[in-house]
Amino acid sequence: MRRVTWFVGGAVAGAAGVGYAKRAVRRTAAQLDPKQVVRSTTGQVRRRGGDLVEAIREGREAMRTREAELRARRDGRIDTLHAHVGPADQLLVDGEPVEVGRVIVLRDAR
Repeated sequence: MRRVTWFVGGAVAGAAGVGYAKRAVRRTAAQLDPKQVVRSTTGQVRRRGGDLVEAIREGREAMRTREAELRARRDGRIDTLHAHVGPADQLLVDGEPVEVGRVIVLRDAR
């Protein structure tokens, strides 16, 4: 009786496995349809292209900002706190100690 039980259980498991595999293959085959592949690839290329354009814009903006900062330093329009704060001095912002390199001072150029 045990052999029959195991045989029937194995047959049921095998049939279920075959049914699952058949559905999975059909689903995959539908996704590999040439039209579906073209649609999917086109969508991915558009998304990646948008990401690339945004990255280039951000890079150019960062480049312009850094270039303006370097030109201002060269022309003497930017003054660093390192020149005014000694090693034994402590810089406070709103009563809290802060590292000198973490402070940005903006002046109105009017």
